Amino acid sequence: MASDQKPTDDPEILAEHQAMWSRFVKFSTYSIVGVAIVLILMAIFLL
Repeated sequence: MASDQKPTDDPEILAEHQAMWSRFVKFSTYSIVGVAIVLILMAIFLL
């Protein structure tokens, strides 16, 4: 079902959403790098 909410052009809301997106991308990047390091260490020590 489609949402009844209309998009908004409010600069405060836009800035808040952009800041949240930036934090999400940073968290995701660090998480992926952390998982890659764990996998590399597992490959070194367990194989």
